[in-house]
Amino acid sequence: MRKIREREILGRELRANPACELVLSDRLEPEARRSLADLEKDPGFYGVLRSGPGPDAGVKAVDRDTALLFLTLREAGPLPAYVRRISGEDAARTVARLVADGVLEIAGGNGFVSGAAAFDLLWDEGGDEKGGGRLAALSIAALRYGQALAIEDPVRLSLRLYGYNRRPLTPAWKRLLPDAEAVEHHLGIGPGGAHRRLLDQGWSRTGASEFWLSWRRRGDDSAGRPAGGTWKLYVSPEPEALADGFGSILEALAAARTPQIKIGADAAGLLRPDKMVAYYPSFERLAAAADSLAERLAGTPAQGVPFTSEIAGGGLLSWGVDPPLEGSWSGGESWRLWLTHRLATALLAGKSAAGSDIASIEPNNIEPWRFALERLRLEGVDTDSWTPGARLFREG
Repeated sequence: MRKIREREILGRELRANPACELVLSDRLEPEARRSLADLEKDPGFYGVLRSGPGPDAGVKAVDRDTALLFLTLREAGPLPAYVRRISGEDAARTVARLVADGVLEIAGGNGFVSGAAAFDLLWDEGGDEKGGGRLAALSIAALRYGQALAIEDPVRLSLRLYGYNRRPLTPAWKRLLPDAEAVEHHLGIGPGGAHRRLLDQGWSRTGASEFWLSWRRRGDDSAGRPAGGTWKLYVSPEPEALADGFGSILEALAAARTPQIKIGADAAGLLRPDKMVAYYPSFERLAAAADSLAERLAGTPAQGVPFTSEIAGGGLLSWGVDPPLEGSWSGGESWRLWLTHRLATALLAGKSAAGSDIASIEPNNIEPWRFALERLRLEGVDTDSWTPGARLFREG
């Protein structure tokens, strides 16, 4: 993990990015205003920053504080004193985020720069990614993979990151598990199956879904997304090992009084790394279930879910948390999608700064995946363990 160069950031001149145009929401085109209707309900919303002309220009929504700072720094100078007073100890982090996103530029040896080009001005040297276990390494591998893809659309790139470590959907798997009925038979939870009684004793089937089979615990009203967020336990054995251990998985989840569970509804669903998810209203309940699962599933080969926090079994069990819906920082996205959307955007910014030929990046230059990691850390995410910091909920 690299540290922000707080003293250098606060001591350098800054300026509003001259390539950006600040537009008050009242003066946006009707179609653009309709797309921002939810944001306009926020009394702190100001408008948007556009980077470049035309329909393909980048657009970033901004609040009044950011707009005021942008207007103030149209004439280059140090960070205004009022921002230091308001932001306090977060002043350097606030500036780093705005520079990394290209809203502001920071003065360097060769003039003003922003985005990935400002990496060495924003972060200290060193900070190789260490620790975090197998899933941390798998997440970095996913970013390297995304960096190498010739994809310029951030949504498409995000989905490729999200699906990383999925097993191939071969003809054999398609024949074995063509639909939900075949999945239930395979796992022993179809009519007359070895584990059907255990499932029925604890849970009731919820509404049908094309992609998931899901159940809610009888008499438990804590499923869903409670005030403190929804804690998600990912159970990720290799596809070949899932059926053999499924009875033990259900026993452990029943013992933990798991409020809600879901599992992929066909071959494609069981080949994805996040093939089975259990939901809890608190981390304490999730951890208790994980302890029970780890004991029962010892030795089970793990597939592993990138961008989740490893808890046991070399990636066999991991967790994440979806925030509360009201005022959440995710806008209703799941934790992993929230992560991959931001990582994809930062990867593309890093690739743009590095040039089109990623293979030719010099050893001493910053690779786009490293910029993506550090940009996400500015949001309060620990990208060694892939855990959310308290700041994410506080700023929601």
